[in-house]
Amino acid sequence: MSRHEGAVPFDEPVFAEPWQAEAFAMTVALHDKGLFSWSEWAEALSAQVKQPGAASDGHDYYEHWLAALEKLLAAKGLAAKPDVDAMAQAWERAAHATPHGKPILLENDPEFAC
Repeated sequence: MSRHEGAVPFDEPVFAEPWQAEAFAMTVALHDKGLFSWSEWAEALSAQVKQPGAASDGHDYYEHWLAALEKLLAAKGLAAKPDVDAMAQAWERAAHATPHGKPILLENDPEFAC
């Protein structure tokens, strides 16, 4: 087997969606800041992926990735689920209020309080 066999082809995206790359980068950055160890992360992700209902083809891998990150941060007292959910809803409202082609900014949320 050559060292390139099985490698990700350069002409194909590594992530199917931009949010997947962002979730990956956020996890690496939070680890680099010392908020959790790789073994803690691996345990959290493994537990999430092994839950009933996970797709056998892995198409939902990054959904599990994000859920594992949210649970790990909540367990460490860094980001409570209600706070994460509230922020996600604010971004969703901002996305709906943002004109097509313009950057989505949290300030575009009609309920945003300065």
